[in-house]
This record gives sequence, structure tokens and C-alpha cells, in this order.
Amino acid sequence: MTKPALLILAAGLGSRYGGLKQFDPVGPNGETLLDYSIFDARRAGFGRLLFVIRREIEKPFRETIGARFAGRIPADYVFQELNQLPPGFPLPPGRAKPWGTAHAILAAANAVSEPFGVINADDFYGPNSLQILCEHLRAGAGDYAMVGFVLRQTLSDFGAVSRGLCQRDAGGLLRSVTEVARIERDGAAAKYIGADGKARRLTGDEIVSLNLWGFTPGIFGHLRAQFVEFLEEHGREPGSEFYLPTAVNQLVAAGKERCRILKTPDSWFGVTYREDRPAVAARLVRLVERGVYPRRLWTVPQ
Repeated sequence: MTKPALLILAAGLGSRYGGLKQFDPVGPNGETLLDYSIFDARRAGFGRLLFVIRREIEKPFRETIGARFAGRIPADYVFQELNQLPPGFPLPPGRAKPWGTAHAILAAANAVSEPFGVINADDFYGPNSLQILCEHLRAGAGDYAMVGFVLRQTLSDFGAVSRGLCQRDAGGLLRSVTEVARIERDGAAAKYIGADGKARRLTGDEIVSLNLWGFTPGIFGHLRAQFVEFLEEHGREPGSEFYLPTAVNQLVAAGKERCRILKTPDSWFGVTYREDRPAVAARLVRLVERGVYPRRLWTVPQ
């Protein structure tokens, strides 16, 4: 059976963080968070990597990231560009913002024919998370999948974050995922300000999406159709984005696809703000000390 591919979304600008998080060395020997995800993907059983990047960062990305694992796992590169639009849709004047995560998936449509996982380049998901997703994809059940994390384990101490709050049915299938902005830690719980300006409380136990997904190639046809609808309704809005959770929501609500929520024992972490960096670095050191990772990722035997 063909091994699943792993699609890595690495075209983001890292605006809140203040630079390209993909290149930031946070590991004990200069590893990036992406290095750990690639290491985990390789030992989980993914057959190849596909990076979605912006064309202008291709050279430094290949030299800084790609060179570290060259010869260990096949890798290809595709480009997310603003002018990648369906026929009949010109690029709106002044558009500078990327079209969003679902559009990033579409950028890889001609390069993927096997089941595939999706991750962000600047998040740490943990080895079990990648293993669980790979096993689901290799089982070939046909359902989409999302690896869910506990909300309180995904919050920053230094500012608000956006998270996809998930609802699931009794069988563990995704019912909906709702993007909620400006979530802040509130003791062991959390809070955010709703659209009406009123404070809302969350328990902290909610399951959230951090863009760790699994799909079959059939997703591309769905996304093409949805992107046309998105452009017709929102294409002239300079800040509009075609989000992957929204696209999956529509497919689930229409009964066109099923998406299974997979449980993971791992904790997510990331560097949403620069102030998060010391805590992330310390957690990676602890994982190395526990033997979860070797001290030097890419010096272990191939």
C-alpha cells in the first residue's frame, strides 16, 4: 500500500511573531519546530513530504530546512501564489494577503495522488499525534480525520490566540469546528470576547483544531468548487481568507464527507509570540532528556 504523504503549510508570514517562525532555532542544537515534525513524520511512516511555500523563500527554505533531512525522506515543493485563481477570476487590485489555508491545500492538487496529512510548519504536535494520523490514513477507511487537542494546553501566557473549537457526535465524528478569536487563559479555564462585545467563558477542556488533518485526494475537487463560491462572495474583500476548517464544515454539514476526531496523548505547543520562545525551548529540552528525541535529530543513523 502507498504510504501517505505529509503536506506542510509553510507559506505564512508569522506577523504576530515578528519574522519567519519556520527558521527560528528553538531546539537544543538549533532545531526548528519543523525539524521535529519532519522527524516524527518519518518515523510515523509518512512516505514523502510536500512543502507549500511562497516562491520568494524557496532558496533559503531549501538551504536552511531541506538540507537537514536530504536523503532521509523524499520531499517536493509547491508554491502558494495570489494569482492561483480559477478561470474568470482576475486578481483583485491591491490584494496582498494570502488566500488562506484551504487555498494552500489547493496549491498542491497536481502533486498529490495518495492520502495525505496536513500540518502547520510552525507548530509542535508530538510524535504520537503524527503516528495516530498516519495509521488512520494507512487504514484506508476513507473518512477524513482531525487530530484534536485540549484547549488549555494550547494557550499562550503572552496574548490572545485563535482556535477552532470542535463539536463531535457520540461516535467521535466531527459535527462542526468554529474559529474563535482572542481566546485568553483564565486560570485553568479560558475566555474570549464574542461578536456582541460580551465576555464568554470556556472550561479549557474543549477540543480544538490546530490544523492537523488527514484527507483523501477527493478533497481537491470539493475545494475547487468551494473556492469559486468563496471568490464570488468574498473575493473583493482585501482581508478575506478561504479557511480549511470552514471548507470541512461545509462538507460535513452537507453530508458529503465524514471527519473523525482522533485523540492524542501529546500536548501541542508553539511560538505564537516571541515571549513564548523560552518556554518552548525548555519543553524541547525536557523531551530530549526523557529520550523522546535524540539530542541531535539529524545525526541519528538513516
